Amino acid sequence: MAVPAAFFAVFFAYPVAAILGRGLRSDGVWQFDRIGEVLSRPDILGVLWFTTWQALVSTVLTLLIALPGAYVFARFDFPGKQLLRAVVTVPFVLPTVVVGTAFLALLGRGGLLDELWGVRLDTTVWAILLAHVFFNYAVVVRTVGGLWSQLDPRQEEAARVLGAGRLTAWWRVTLPALAPAVAAAALMVFLFTFTSFGVVQILGGPAYSTLEVEIYRQTAQLLALPTAAVLTLTQFAAVGAILAVHAWTVRRRETALKLVDPAGTASRPRGAGQWALLGGVLATVAVLIVLPLAVLIERSFDGPGGYGFAFYRALGSAGASGGTFLVPPLAAVGNSLRYALVATAIALVVGGLAAAALTRRAGRLVRGFDALLMLPLGVSAVTVGFGFLITLDKPPLDLRASWILVPLAQALVGVPFVVRTMLPVLRAVDGRLREAAAVLGASPLRAWREVDLPLVRRALLVAAGFAFAVSLGEFGATVFIARPDRPTLPVAVARLLGRPGELNYGQAMALSTVLMVVCAVSLLALERIRTDRSGEF
Repeated sequence: MAVPAAFFAVFFAYPVAAILGRGLRSDGVWQFDRIGEVLSRPDILGVLWFTTWQALVSTVLTLLIALPGAYVFARFDFPGKQLLRAVVTVPFVLPTVVVGTAFLALLGRGGLLDELWGVRLDTTVWAILLAHVFFNYAVVVRTVGGLWSQLDPRQEEAARVLGAGRLTAWWRVTLPALAPAVAAAALMVFLFTFTSFGVVQILGGPAYSTLEVEIYRQTAQLLALPTAAVLTLTQFAAVGAILAVHAWTVRRRETALKLVDPAGTASRPRGAGQWALLGGVLATVAVLIVLPLAVLIERSFDGPGGYGFAFYRALGSAGASGGTFLVPPLAAVGNSLRYALVATAIALVVGGLAAAALTRRAGRLVRGFDALLMLPLGVSAVTVGFGFLITLDKPPLDLRASWILVPLAQALVGVPFVVRTMLPVLRAVDGRLREAAAVLGASPLRAWREVDLPLVRRALLVAAGFAFAVSLGEFGATVFIARPDRPTLPVAVARLLGRPGELNYGQAMALSTVLMVVCAVSLLALERIRTDRSGEF
């Protein structure tokens, strides 16, 4: 636990604490009365209320829409299944600004709905909710579907033989077994929507603001650090409470499950009902996920002179963006790939050690450490990025001018995915195998290499794939620390979208398409590697 604890202490706790200290201390004296002053303001209360209820509604909608997809991927075998699994995962690793822009092109002024039926949903809460479902659909499909595919279907069949109807058997047998996975998926979706930034900023307009958007506004635009510090502390407390309740709920609901090989639980759809369910899920994926991505691609080719590669050619010239970059925007592709590879290596080391520690030990301290590993997903990335700038600026950690700062911020987001992917697989390894290796004279390192590693190799590759994809799309912290001559793809897209002009908008669409293709290729390769469905993702 030493290495993960030190990593999070230096690169997460220290920057966040520094921001809180700057906002809540004045002349060396803590000003805790500022908390009551800020939280009693009507505008802040409105932000807190909207943040909470939109996250709850987004979570419920995502579960309702994605659970049928989880069942289809777990129980049905059909052509193109692996490709479709990669397609539904692409939105999750796209930068939130790209997701917001894709839905703006679909639902906003001049968008597809506006052109066909004169309907606009931008600056409404419906656009935000739909974008959140689009973004988190894969979380439910992978988290719940992964466990669902390993549940023995004969248990539900036995309940039906004893007289239970299809719905009753599912409610009494399958749902209790799926409860931990559903709770984990709901937690992830709620965290991502509770801290939503890019989607709300683009689609919500001035009428809607989450805590994350308000923290960014108070920090970057108004330089009101006291207000930003109070909002960060509020978000931190809320996320901590959610994680604590989730951990308690999962421990109460965990039961001994009989898991089987996923390859034996999937079959071709039978009967009109199953074919209708498969068709409904495919239609949902087509409308909710494929359509916004298709609009994104179409806009990247729709240039001033008609369809062509004008926007892609402009990416190779720094001057084409009107002085937005010191280097050609295309350089962001290479930057993002290099940063993501380094961030993946860091996340695998830190997350792998953390997962191993959580597997070998028990107790409240370790359970608390498990919850702390999830905090980077719920704490403001804006706060972390800004905290990097004001803390890592003096020896021995003067990193503000170093390229390693970006991968470190990206690794903070990747570590929770590595832990959640590796932990269930490591816990499934029979400890007697390690004991036998030790009796035969193997050192702990050799026992890990000879016993654990062969069993968890594929899960390790899956964890690396998720860490890589998530690192590619990290935006909240990177926007503060990426250097102008070394922008990442999400930062480049945001800068292009922030400047007027058709050329800048077209280049943003082209860069977004490049990022989407890179993520899709990575995830498709991941699906070819992954033959099991172990882990929470």
